[in-house]
Amino acid sequence: MRTFDIPTFYRSPLISRVKAARKAQDARKQDFSPTLLDFGTVRIVLARHFGFCFGVENAIEIAYRAISENAGKRIFLLSQMIHNPEVNDDLESRGVQFLMDTQGRTMTPLDTLQPDDVVIVPAFGTTLEMEAKLTELGVDVARYNTTCPFVEKVWKRSAALAAKAYTTVIHGKPSHEETRATFSHAAEKGHALVIQNMAEAQVLAAMLQGERAWSEFGAVFPAERHTPDFNPTRDLQRVGVVNQTTMLATETQAISDVIREAMPDATAFANTRDTLCYATNDNQQATLGALQAGHADLAVVVGGYNSSNTSHLVELCEEKMPTFFIRNELEFQSDGSVQHCDWRTGAIRKTMDPWPEAGESDAVPTILVTSGASCPDASVERVIQELLARYPGGKPVDEVLKDFETSLAV
Repeated sequence: MRTFDIPTFYRSPLISRVKAARKAQDARKQDFSPTLLDFGTVRIVLARHFGFCFGVENAIEIAYRAISENAGKRIFLLSQMIHNPEVNDDLESRGVQFLMDTQGRTMTPLDTLQPDDVVIVPAFGTTLEMEAKLTELGVDVARYNTTCPFVEKVWKRSAALAAKAYTTVIHGKPSHEETRATFSHAAEKGHALVIQNMAEAQVLAAMLQGERAWSEFGAVFPAERHTPDFNPTRDLQRVGVVNQTTMLATETQAISDVIREAMPDATAFANTRDTLCYATNDNQQATLGALQAGHADLAVVVGGYNSSNTSHLVELCEEKMPTFFIRNELEFQSDGSVQHCDWRTGAIRKTMDPWPEAGESDAVPTILVTSGASCPDASVERVIQELLARYPGGKPVDEVLKDFETSLAV
């Protein structure tokens, strides 16, 4: 697989050694069991897969290349490069400005752009309408387009569905940049509808089966969720389901199954399983693998609070154990508390000293650590170092890594 040139300050010596050892043992990534690092005073369980994915590393490489190649020019991002504050803050510190926020609200008016300004398209991609506006202003949108190849794969599949008279049903968060972009590309060739969860899929299935009236359609799916002139009785006779690539893969598949079973026959539903992002699926499967191993007392999930793929890892962990969703090591407070995010509401909460202690049987406290696909490994290492500081007297990191590497070689 291709490697990318990304700044070394996003890398982690600790995490790099763990990932390299696991890759040497399991190059085809068939083993989703976690890594156990035993420091004596605390054990850290690392999910098999986490951190920067192919699409994120590709985007970061292109963004920093844009900066190095355009000294003295104004450089803009359409919106956040990825949903991680460290990456976006660093780009801003190097002079990069934002045209929009993550909700699509204007931060820098487009009419202030000049043809020699540099515009970076983020990993989520952008709408055809935005591309057209920038092109009309003379901006080269192709030069630094960091759209994830797996997002583009979804767009291509949507076009293929439209060519065969299928309507594209998009499982995604309606306000998310990627969903807005996918909807725009799907709408260019045919009809499209955005569904955000299983509850909406079940309502749609009930309408398809005649159990609920089509007159309710507009109340459940407002105009911005479907293409203009959308006629559900006409445009839902043949459908295919694709997704925002950062959604729960299992939920997308479950939604697909519900809709497929409501269709009149097999030919009315297109098979689109191959549009699920491999990195999102791997990270989710690795998190499930770590949870099934049953070693941990609690979980720490690291990543941006507006990161969709990270919030789904938190959702998986919360089903099994106490879970803390933290942005980075700065959420560890001097009074011993930790600040963490409620992914459902976005509220920031504070919990005093939540870390487990040795039990009556002197079992070593065990903490599961993982992160989203937009989170630097360096951030995860700093979180681990903060955890180790709360359990002093343990083995040195290098000794633990050597023991781990030796155990894999046996």
